[in-house]
Order: sequence, then C-alpha cells, then structure tokens
Amino acid sequence: MSEFRKRLIHIHSCSSVSRNMIRAMLNIDPQLLKIYDSSVALLQTHFKLSNEKAQTIHAYLKRSCPGQYLNYLQAKNIFVYTILDSEYPAILKQIYDPPLVLYGMGVKDIIFSEKRLAVIGTRTPTSIGSKTVSAIIPPLSEQGWTIVSGFARGIDSLAHWQALHSTGQTIAVLGSGHSFIYPKENVQLFSQMSKKQLIVSEYPPNTPPQKWHFPARNRIISGLSKAVLVIEAKEKSGSLITADQALEQGRDVFAIPGSILSPQSKGTNFLIQQGAKLVMNADDILQELQ
Repeated sequence: MSEFRKRLIHIHSCSSVSRNMIRAMLNIDPQLLKIYDSSVALLQTHFKLSNEKAQTIHAYLKRSCPGQYLNYLQAKNIFVYTILDSEYPAILKQIYDPPLVLYGMGVKDIIFSEKRLAVIGTRTPTSIGSKTVSAIIPPLSEQGWTIVSGFARGIDSLAHWQALHSTGQTIAVLGSGHSFIYPKENVQLFSQMSKKQLIVSEYPPNTPPQKWHFPARNRIISGLSKAVLVIEAKEKSGSLITADQALEQGRDVFAIPGSILSPQSKGTNFLIQQGAKLVMNADDILQELQ
C-alpha cells in the first residue's frame, strides 16, 4: 500500500475534515505530506477554518498516524476502496463529487459486479409495495443483477432481504459509519450482509447517522448502479432526490405505477409522467438493460 494512500485514508478519517477540504488539500499538497507539518494558523489560513476546527484537525493529525488507523480498521474487519485503487468502480468515478474513500465490510469482490441495479422506495410501504419487491427482485437476482440500496427501513430493507433469500448479491450504502447500525431493527440484516454481502459507506466507522448524510449517500447508490428502480415513493421523498441524481448521472430510471389514491404512489407516478420507464414486471427492466 502506498504511503500516499495511507495518508489519504487517515486524513479522511478525521471527522472535522470534509470532502471539499480534502480536495483543497490535494490542490495545495498533492502528496498530502505538508499537511502533517502545518501549524494551526496555516490550516486556518489555507482552508478558511475557525480556530477551533483548525485546532481539532491539527491535534488529530499529531496524536494519530496512518498506520495506527489502518490497523484499527483491520481489527474491525473493515477494508477500504480509495479513488486511487483499481478495485474502485469505474462507473462511480464518473459522477460529480465521487467519494474519495469508501469503507467496506463483507465480501469485497461484490464491488466488481458489472450488473448493478439500485432499488429504492418509501420507508412506509403498502402491502402491495412489499409484494412488488417480492415479485421483482428474485428474477433480477437470478439474472445476475446485484441489488444496490440504502439499508433504510421499508423498500430498501425488503430489497436487501429479497436478494439474500434469492441467493443473489446485494450492496448496502449506509448514511453512517459501520459502527452505527441504523435503523436499529436492521441488526439481523446487517449481521447477514456483513458476512455474505457488501456494506459500504463513505463515512468513517465511528460516524453516527445525521440527516444530511442521507441525501449525500443517495448519489453513491445511483452512482454505483447502471439504473435505478423506484418502488413506491411519496410526493416529496429521498427516493425522488436519488432519481434526480440518477438522471444527472446519465442512469436509466424505472418506476412502478400505483393507485392515484395512494400517497406512496404519488412520487412514482410523477416520475413516470416525467419520462421514467413504467415497470410491470422484471422483464421490463431486463429487456431495457440487455
């Protein structure tokens, strides 16, 4: 492992350092060497930081080192994909603001799957929505499609479970670090996926979930995938944000239609009005993605 790669992972692990700050650091210091010798005042000046934040970053870089942090990750069975690595998905590099570092747990090689489909939807599915997941996912899994979703309650969790039950592959993208299982009811799902599937996050392990993490996470769900399927979504929901990001990334968007009287179908019906492909069965998706 290159020393530069170790430094990138270490600096990324500091909770006070944002993605934009690391990019700014790389512009000033392409090998991330000088940053370790920077004074608090220099950090403040270069990155327009408050004194408090500059002191936090300075203290972090002085009290720990890249080797220590990598040993810590290894002890927690967490591996890392960086944007420098050959394992990093080429399709994800193409998006605006790709994650510089992705932490992973489970089967590392699942990331190599060429056929990845995001399946997302409401946290409060109707019984029809739940049955739709059960009908759609198994045929996709059988055809070798890896299901990517956000580990949220509702459609996301059902999609992961269906992929597991179909002996297919699935990738969860978290809005927290791996040390925080969110939502709590997904403990069993996390346990199974961390052994047999793949759980990734751009957040270091000890990062608790925050509401602003989830819109940022959505760009990775769509960014990892060739297309996005929305199964039930309310009028204003995170699923619609993900669909918008998918379109910006040049991905196909599929949606399941629903009753005009169901709040959970307002978002999907709107997407179809806007040009998303209406899906009635798995073959509708498979034919498009051949």
